[in-house]
Amino acid sequence: MSRVKRGVTAHAKHKKVYKAAKGFYGRRKNTIRAAKPAVEKAMQYAFRDRKRKKRTFRALWIQRINAAVRPFGLTYSRFIDGMAKSGITVDRKVLSDLAVHEPAAFQAIAEKAKAALAA
Repeated sequence: MSRVKRGVTAHAKHKKVYKAAKGFYGRRKNTIRAAKPAVEKAMQYAFRDRKRKKRTFRALWIQRINAAVRPFGLTYSRFIDGMAKSGITVDRKVLSDLAVHEPAAFQAIAEKAKAALAA
């Protein structure tokens, strides 16, 4: 009878963990006992931060819009209120991009929003 060699599954599992731990510092990249918990923790951070990324970017867009409408004598909340009253439906991501790259187009939107507030 031939001999059965084991460990193929374990090696495959370990290989998967090592691939995920590539670039980690010290023993965390090449020792399974250190790499496995490090990779698990990294996955937890990745899951959490995929959700957090959406919040962070929305906050950034709001800050950019707020800074861009200040020269027109508006605040962010008044600007959004004016946009709603004027019937302009442009999301914050696009507004932020306009404020940075197309100031003339953003100015036109801001003036329409300001006019809707006055009316």
